[in-house]
Amino acid sequence: MSDMSIDKVLMQMRVLAAQAGGVPAAQEAAASGGVNFSELLGKSVNAVNEAQKISGDLKSRFEMGDQGVSMVDIAVASEKARISFTAMTEVRNKLVEAYKDVMSMPV
Repeated sequence: MSDMSIDKVLMQMRVLAAQAGGVPAAQEAAASGGVNFSELLGKSVNAVNEAQKISGDLKSRFEMGDQGVSMVDIAVASEKARISFTAMTEVRNKLVEAYKDVMSMPV
């Protein structure tokens, strides 16, 4: 198997993983053929922020008596926000750990 086909397979795996996880930033980066890490990270942070805003908005609407919002909607939105925040925290922890490893390498 050549390096070119391995790269294609990895790209397809990333696209499929992003689609399964619902990460639009990863889908856009994979579709463009290149990955800009800072843009991907920024879009991911914005997606987490948006999930938290949606969750908070649904909670506020329910508290105000909006009949169009159910407890199930709130629970699902809250869980999505919690999971995405937890995942983002883990990514941050891994980045900090990698940074510390690189900085502790002898020159």
